[in-house]
Amino acid sequence: MNDLTPQNISSKPVPELHRRSFALAAFAGILTGQVSKLSHAADAAKPRRILAADKNVVAIVDDSGKVHWHFENGAEAHDLHLLPNGNVLLPVSRTKVVEVTPDKKIAWSYDAKPKAGYDGRVEVHAFQQLADGRVMVAESGNRRIVEVDREGKIAFEMPLTVDNPHPHRDTRMVRRMSHGGYLVCHEADATVREYDRSGKVLWSYTLDLGGRPRSDGHGPEGHGVEVYGAVRLENGNTLIGGGNNNRVLEVNPAGKVVWSIDQKELPGITLAWVTTVTRLPNGNTIVGNCHAGKGQPQLFEVTPDKKVVWSFENFETFGNGLAASQVLDLPVGAIR
Repeated sequence: MNDLTPQNISSKPVPELHRRSFALAAFAGILTGQVSKLSHAADAAKPRRILAADKNVVAIVDDSGKVHWHFENGAEAHDLHLLPNGNVLLPVSRTKVVEVTPDKKIAWSYDAKPKAGYDGRVEVHAFQQLADGRVMVAESGNRRIVEVDREGKIAFEMPLTVDNPHPHRDTRMVRRMSHGGYLVCHEADATVREYDRSGKVLWSYTLDLGGRPRSDGHGPEGHGVEVYGAVRLENGNTLIGGGNNNRVLEVNPAGKVVWSIDQKELPGITLAWVTTVTRLPNGNTIVGNCHAGKGQPQLFEVTPDKKVVWSFENFETFGNGLAASQVLDLPVGAIR
């Protein structure tokens, strides 16, 4: 099995479209001298691979520092996916999403345009390949979700509820739900909304400041309610990466917080812009920690009783703006 082939990357993996054979020898040692801080109590002998984007590159690295693949790319990335066929779904501009093969060829693309009746800016911050081969694209500015087919045509469109419209802040992370609707993080609204396929809001949760005053900044000093990530768990709760809320929250359907990590609750870790969140079958949670600065993990795994069992820090390949990431080779049942 090659280094770009995902293993059990989702509890409900999409059907495999096709596999491409390729050699990775050319990528070995592309970037050297990298240092990753590693604390992996479960299996320290097996490096964990991470797909992430920052510093003008999308790369697959492991937590020993080895680079397995890289793709030069200057676009800001708020979402990334390694697909079952070995390709990578990534943004190459604020409007364009592409599927890149391991040998860096473009296999598919979609460029979002202003919808009819709207002449403002459009940005894409979330996308996801679906089980039927379509790709979901969330279009900020257009305030809609579209599903795009393999020919690049819009096959489905769903409106979004946005109280504070802004082409850069309408949406962040978006994920398809089992009923066919979507769980959408609305950054400017400080709200996570669950939609059915008609665009009806079925559930919502609005973040608060958690007892701290609002403050400016992208680093640990900044505090607000600009939410980034959320996934629906099997127990019906919603796991939320709070963005500049500097917190991880698990809330039940009634909107009650049943588990959380506050900014400085974990010894030696300070939460800054909390981005991606993943719940593992053993109950552990993987957290993306962007803008926290050197000396802080960009990703870490924590148990339900808040013991950190793994952390990742690599400021050679990536930098302080690592927002989009996907820890690969996770067990069946991981939700992200």
